[in-house]
Amino acid sequence: MSLLVAEEITKTFAGITALDRVDIDVEPSELVGLIGPNGAGKTTLFNCLLGIFKADGGRVLFEGRDLARVATHRRARLGLARTFQRIELFSGMSPRDHFLVAERVRNGRGALWKDVLFLGGPTASENARVDAMLELLGLTDVGDRPIESLSLGVGRLVEIGRALMTEPKLVLLDEPSSGLDRHETEALARQLRAVQSERGFAILLVEHDVEFVRSLVARVFVLDFGTVIASGPTEEVFADSAVRKAYLGDGI
Repeated sequence: MSLLVAEEITKTFAGITALDRVDIDVEPSELVGLIGPNGAGKTTLFNCLLGIFKADGGRVLFEGRDLARVATHRRARLGLARTFQRIELFSGMSPRDHFLVAERVRNGRGALWKDVLFLGGPTASENARVDAMLELLGLTDVGDRPIESLSLGVGRLVEIGRALMTEPKLVLLDEPSSGLDRHETEALARQLRAVQSERGFAILLVEHDVEFVRSLVARVFVLDFGTVIASGPTEEVFADSAVRKAYLGDGI
């Protein structure tokens, strides 16, 4: 059974079609890319998968379950997690603090205001899970430093780690290399491959950096004007003439 299946997803805004009968699928533990030019509908599709937007047509299945009546927060509890193109971290909080808040969201312990104000002492179990995530991502040495003192590349890892604290089955990554230089992008790709190999979660990746996509995913869907124009193994898709014309350019 596929982990995620989206069938004929359609979404319009003020009469403009953002998604036109889009079909995608992700298998358990699979790494899949979703690429296309700006305005192609990639983020809109993410929002429909997560229930942030209600699709005008089609359906989303997660482990065979129709998510039509499942709220966004309940989809997260089923195993869907997401990161954002614009990094969403909190100044004054360390990587450890971010992971602890995510762990408390997962286990339902404590009120959010207590987490933000650090008034609820962590349990031994919470500390153990946070320490394990810091070690997994190679962040142990900076785990207690304020996030604003760390590089953007480390911030991206913290955002990914925060998503992983919820024990997702599928992580939707929205342009994780945005703002990173080539060295940071390559390091992020290596870390993602290692972490995914150890934890076994699936990834659906929205990304503009072609080399990042090539280094990470085995299969790709290409959106253009809200329509899937190509899909298949990564290198085959990048060689497709329609993809080159719509997205990559003759120099690729």
